[in-house]
Amino acid sequence: MYEELIEKTVRAIELSKNWSKTGWNITFGPRQTNIASLEEAEGLDKTFVYRDEAINYWKQARLTGYDAGVSGEKALEALKNEDLKSAEDHLYFCQYIEKPFADFSKTWGNLYKDVKEKIASGL
Repeated sequence: MYEELIEKTVRAIELSKNWSKTGWNITFGPRQTNIASLEEAEGLDKTFVYRDEAINYWKQARLTGYDAGVSGEKALEALKNEDLKSAEDHLYFCQYIEKPFADFSKTWGNLYKDVKEKIASGL
C-alpha cells in the first residue's frame, strides 16, 4: 500500500539533495545567460558580472535541497512505519521550503499532494 509512496520519496530525496549538481535551466543578467548548476556557476570567468549571483543562487539551492532531503528522509521512515500523518508533516516542510525553486525543481509538491490524497481517502 505504501510502496509507491516510498519509491517516490526515495527518488525525491535523491533529486533534492542533488539540485545544485543536476540543476535546471535558469538565466542570469540582462543577456539571460543560462547557468544550470553550481559547477557551471563556479566555472564562470571571474569577470562575469553575474557570477556571484549565480553562485549564491546555486548554493542556496544546495542548502535548501539538502534540508528538504533530510525532512524527506524522516517522511520515508514514517512511510515505512505506515504513519501517513507523520509523513505528511515532513513532506509539508519539504514542499514549503522548496517553494522558491518549485517552478524548476518540481520535487516535493506532487509527493505532498499524493500523501494528502491518501489521507483524505481514509488509507
